[in-house]
Amino acid sequence: MSRTERRRALITGGSGDIGAAICRTLASQGLEVIVHANSRPDRAHALAEEIRGQGGRALAACFDVTDEGATADSINDLLEGGAIHVVVNNAGMHRDMPMAGMAASDWRKVVDVNLHGFFNVTQPLLLPMARQRWGRIIGISSVAAILGNRGQSNYAAAKAGMHGVVRSLALEMASRSITVNAIAPGIIDGEMTREVFDKATIASMVPMKRPGLPEEVADLVGFLASDKASYITGQVVSINGGMGGG
Repeated sequence: MSRTERRRALITGGSGDIGAAICRTLASQGLEVIVHANSRPDRAHALAEEIRGQGGRALAACFDVTDEGATADSINDLLEGGAIHVVVNNAGMHRDMPMAGMAASDWRKVVDVNLHGFFNVTQPLLLPMARQRWGRIIGISSVAAILGNRGQSNYAAAKAGMHGVVRSLALEMASRSITVNAIAPGIIDGEMTREVFDKATIASMVPMKRPGLPEEVADLVGFLASDKASYITGQVVSINGGMGGG
């Protein structure tokens, strides 16, 4: 059995379009994937079953990333089944509204899921990763954190906060061969995107005149999660078809 085949990866928000693509890609690279979900556990279990049916290794885990205690308990249970070497913080949400009309509860909820969730999931894994002297921590951010976006001040703030965490945590964990990076996708094709953007709008916003594919984001995750990316850390990598920003 290769080193890669012994590795396990936890993907939060694994039941969504991008999360599912990440799970499939990492499973194809030989990792055991833990497909996380909160509100859609049936989709997480179905994806894990699909991956196992194709010869991969997968299981589902369901918990609320904003609940610190429940998240810690779930991660401890998962660690009893073996070390977790890769964590992809993909769970996220948005509640869009210009700030002038935004409810305080919508600000807090979006920050809670997108930023506090990163801490709640990642922090319990840091010492176990440090002891094994290898790890990959990846946060899925957004072009909104780099360029801003009308109606998404809460979402942009949370994701930009993730960038600060990534850069700081990368310095803390580098000596243990643990890399910490973020990926900032632009408009990515999926259920939610199709409800918001038509082809003309995408063509006007994206120099490449098309949305990205979930598989393209997943391929970048797969690279950053591999041994080939061992000297890349503390970075925010954009994948946005040329929308601008770095």
